[in-house]
Amino acid sequence: MGKRIDVLFSALVAAAAAAPVDSYEVPASVNKLGQPFEGFVSYSIEFASFPEFAGNDSIPNEFSFNLLKNLGNVMGTNPYIRVGGNTQDYALFDSSQKAALIGKVDPNRSPDYPTTITIGPAYFESYNTWPGFKYSHGLNLGLGVNRSAGWQTLVETVPLVCKTLADGKLYTWEYGNEPDLYGVSAQGPVRPSSWNESSYIQQWLNGTKQITSQVKKFCPGLASPQYMAPSFAALSSPLKEKKTWESGLNANSDIELFSTHNYISGATSPGVTLQGTLMNFGVTKASVDNHVKSYDSIFGSTNNETAPPLIFGETNSLYNQGRPGLSNTFGAALWGINFNLYSASVGFKRVHMHQGTNYRYQAWQPVDTDKATKGTKAPYYGSMAVAATLRNSATRPVSVSNIPLGTDQYEAAYATHFTASKKLARILVINMHGYNTTVDGAGLDPLPNPAARKSRAYSFHVGAQVAEGGTVRIQRLMANGSDAITGITFDGWSYNWELDAGRPVRLHNVTTGEMATVKDGRVTVHLPDSSAALLSFTKKCE
Repeated sequence: MGKRIDVLFSALVAAAAAAPVDSYEVPASVNKLGQPFEGFVSYSIEFASFPEFAGNDSIPNEFSFNLLKNLGNVMGTNPYIRVGGNTQDYALFDSSQKAALIGKVDPNRSPDYPTTITIGPAYFESYNTWPGFKYSHGLNLGLGVNRSAGWQTLVETVPLVCKTLADGKLYTWEYGNEPDLYGVSAQGPVRPSSWNESSYIQQWLNGTKQITSQVKKFCPGLASPQYMAPSFAALSSPLKEKKTWESGLNANSDIELFSTHNYISGATSPGVTLQGTLMNFGVTKASVDNHVKSYDSIFGSTNNETAPPLIFGETNSLYNQGRPGLSNTFGAALWGINFNLYSASVGFKRVHMHQGTNYRYQAWQPVDTDKATKGTKAPYYGSMAVAATLRNSATRPVSVSNIPLGTDQYEAAYATHFTASKKLARILVINMHGYNTTVDGAGLDPLPNPAARKSRAYSFHVGAQVAEGGTVRIQRLMANGSDAITGITFDGWSYNWELDAGRPVRLHNVTTGEMATVKDGRVTVHLPDSSAALLSFTKKCE
């Protein structure tokens, strides 16, 4: 991002200052529902891609580590890493295999990941490369029942998992990925069409009993396994969360996190657009709310403290690994902010954004391949903005609330309050009105004469929560437009691979240090279309 954006932004603010300004009321109390766990911004990494993302003992992936540590340094807690996805249910273990993973891609099943996979003992080296992180390991339920090699994989890998992730590295366990699709999977069913909740529960209880037995035998000092489950793909799938739970999924009281998966739409679904699908508050709200309704139908309320906490164990923008021109754009970064903070506001305690090598919606490409170059992608910057909104929440927890902005579906705002003091900490506002600067909005060929970029004013009534005349720090998430795939900064920082291997680098041609003042109980900020801003009301950006 260069001087063009800097000059343009100043002109936009001047133009917007004379426009009528609506004022929005900021909640004055802590939203108990919206109190996320530490490490709220977390990741799910495709099982077959994990060795590329993390590296191994000989060659750790420093780039991935730097990007993850950036988020951890801001949040106060490192992201939690779920290793899983479709390919965990294709992986068979070969104790004599020297390579960490050997995979075969069948384009008729999936062009994006292997569906025939063997892993060797070296696979588990990847868990050693990111010190200070916690992991879950995805165990194979898909092939673990109807193939002897699948069951033997469970028997042989559980000891490797518990030994590798001892000493505080174990987050939780996961047995099976999206078992609700086993009978109807587009990549090839691994169960008959009669597959139902009762069959699933029987196999789940049998498998988890074996996992517990192996842990007690090989890792006697480790606690009995606890799980994230049921890890279902969609609320419209043949198997239902409610019926599964009521039929005895948690009969052994070993599910510590209620994990559900979500994608806003599909990469090839008709009518999917950046503005109408991703940069749209109403679409995201409806998608997330459906999961809350399903959870509440089981446990009575998202506030039920006896129920396992609700998380997104896997999620991202568009299933089937995303679409170029949508999932890899700056608009998807804005979507990611809205999705994560809205999820936090309605009771989700942690969100694992999914990614894999060459995936279009990923936050970063960990290695060079014949399909994609190593680098930081637009969605990463959205994760950084969310982390900054929740910053230091490990030592000073916050509560997240949605601030209603009327009927405009292309805008969203969120307030965070310190849980203990109930003091207003920050406001994050997102202007999701599209602004494109490239041909067909694909982020590649620039338009010769792009339209003028509008700016909109947002005024927030903070009342007695902030002292009159108090100063407010503004940190902006900016790019040339919603279709941009490069040139993105948060508060003037770049995290690009080519600058310093993903470490933060301050760009000096971007405005930073911007301040606002509380006047008549209100603070006002001007946002160019397709941008976001974080307002901080505490000293030194606590």
